[in-house]
Amino acid sequence: MFRFRKEAILAAKIPLSRVHQSQVIDRRILEVVKSGNYILGPESKAFEKELAAYFGVKHVVLSSSWTAAVHLLHIAQGIKPGDEILVPSLTAFPSIEPMIHCGAKPVFCDIDDTYTIDPEDARKRITKRTVGILPVHLYGRPANLDAFMKLAKEHNLWIIEDCAQSHGAKWKGKRAGSYTEHAAFSFYPSKNLTVYGDGGAIATQDDEIARKVTMLRNHGRKDKYLHEKVGFNLRFNEIQAAVGREQLKVLDDLNAGRRRAADGYRRELAGVKNLVLPPDDKDGQTESVYHMFVIRLKDNDTREGLGKALKEQGIETGVHYPVPNHQQPAITELYGQLPSLPRTEDYTQRILSLPMFPSITDEEVKTVANAINAYLK
Repeated sequence: MFRFRKEAILAAKIPLSRVHQSQVIDRRILEVVKSGNYILGPESKAFEKELAAYFGVKHVVLSSSWTAAVHLLHIAQGIKPGDEILVPSLTAFPSIEPMIHCGAKPVFCDIDDTYTIDPEDARKRITKRTVGILPVHLYGRPANLDAFMKLAKEHNLWIIEDCAQSHGAKWKGKRAGSYTEHAAFSFYPSKNLTVYGDGGAIATQDDEIARKVTMLRNHGRKDKYLHEKVGFNLRFNEIQAAVGREQLKVLDDLNAGRRRAADGYRRELAGVKNLVLPPDDKDGQTESVYHMFVIRLKDNDTREGLGKALKEQGIETGVHYPVPNHQQPAITELYGQLPSLPRTEDYTQRILSLPMFPSITDEEVKTVANAINAYLK
């Protein structure tokens, strides 16, 4: 069993997130520094193989970020101007940047009560230009994969699972990221699996896609001085690969810590008026990993007031995400005013993310819950 650093646990402030650290990771970093291998070396190759084994996929290819990895994947797929891709509006903006850089258009869909993309709303938005679907496993909960695989089969669409927030989550017993042709992961510091900085990867069952992405991330090289394609410098480094390998070894334990904290919040906040808790896993299909624990308040004023009250008590909160992507200035500049997404627009005015990380103590959970109870009463 891993140990958390004592000083992190004893910190007076309760942050929104806290990165798992260990003496083992410290030692591994120093080993890599002394090894003389720094870019796409043995640590990176091992990390790719271990990730592929953990998620149950054929290939994993590391890159410098989720955004970079998916950009390379879209190029390898042959995404072209005029293509349309179904995507939820309630997601981090990077989910849509790679497709836009390739000339494709994001077609924004509304969400259901799980905060993930609504399959029926997505179905209504399919046109002859639609080529794929990018369901986001938001907040650590898998989207309805059965519905999207059925939709993709009916309309000959590909699927990329956005697993940036769902490392280790399961849908019907299988890990998110292993159900469809492709998936993508982020290792940003706040993620369930981190590498102490930016980093990302694509997972794929397709040999040719894996080969192309591997080349494209490293200047399109076939070997050191032979460039088969015009590529990019979007490589992964050995220090972060070593960190990621150690984080992967304890990922299931880290996720168990998040689920323990989620159970604590549910217990302490049960029955509180004007407060909606995140969907649970009682449907028998999902196993969430609680990248975030997101509550929903009565209205925006209540959300803002509660956030301020918690901040005054040293409790950090967040809003993920306050401006849905179909209303972002960068998007309206490109496409003009887009159709309304009622549930997305309503929920983004009322959601609040509570502190959530593996090492959060039962006492810290109670402190947060007591402060919420006191404010809402």
